[in-house]
Amino acid sequence: MKYDPVKKFLGNIFNKAAWMRKLFYKLLDLLLLRAWYIKREIKSLYKNRRTEPVAMLDAGSGYGQYDFFVSSYLKRSQILGVDVKQEQIDDCNQFFTKIGRGDRVKFEYADLTEFVREDSYDLVLSVDVMEHILEDEKVFDNLCRSIKKGGVLLISTPSDQGGSDVHDEDEHSFIDEHVRDGYNIDDISRKLKDAGFSDIDAKYSYGTPGSIAWTLTMKWPIIMVNASKLLFLLLIPYYIVVYPFAFLLNWIDTITKHDAGTGLIVKAVK
Repeated sequence: MKYDPVKKFLGNIFNKAAWMRKLFYKLLDLLLLRAWYIKREIKSLYKNRRTEPVAMLDAGSGYGQYDFFVSSYLKRSQILGVDVKQEQIDDCNQFFTKIGRGDRVKFEYADLTEFVREDSYDLVLSVDVMEHILEDEKVFDNLCRSIKKGGVLLISTPSDQGGSDVHDEDEHSFIDEHVRDGYNIDDISRKLKDAGFSDIDAKYSYGTPGSIAWTLTMKWPIIMVNASKLLFLLLIPYYIVVYPFAFLLNWIDTITKHDAGTGLIVKAVK
């Protein structure tokens, strides 16, 4: 199954106008459970400090949906998004300039295995990025060096409990560009500690409710669109029927403590 072409296809559709891109962000926030968790963590960190200046690095910015959220929620934030896909970087710079935020939200090309800006950021996001990078310990070290003392790294990544839709050693991830099928919770905690982080809180997301919702709202639709782009027309009636149930499952996932799950949400303080 090809995941990246589907992302590119959808990005091209919703990139035609600023209002369409904003709609795209809202749809991603509704569909992607990881967005629920990441936004909740950011709100928890800054709920009483929303007027403070915050320097943020989005390490693997993709479509820029988290930069849109943070720049809306934290009005004095200065954000740099970095990625290895120049087309997405250009699209993001164009969009944020259009909506009047180009002075404080910028995007550039960077390889995270080489990117270091010493003691520069209060907050660093890494949302579904580390499973794509083989030299993860080098990246953790670079990010720690780039974060200010007391700053926070927020990570969302698949766990080793089926996080890339891999459930035994003979299976392979349905997302071709993953270099690992998921992190062991103790392994990622150790790597972050070795990189220099002192306070690490790692917890499971995508328990049973979230995993079912992900299958309904992401996996099956991606299978449909891969089979034929004509099936894209069926997604609207499909989501009308399926999404209310999936929304409830995602909400249940966020209010439940999971002893296991296919995702990890990790907060590390320098």
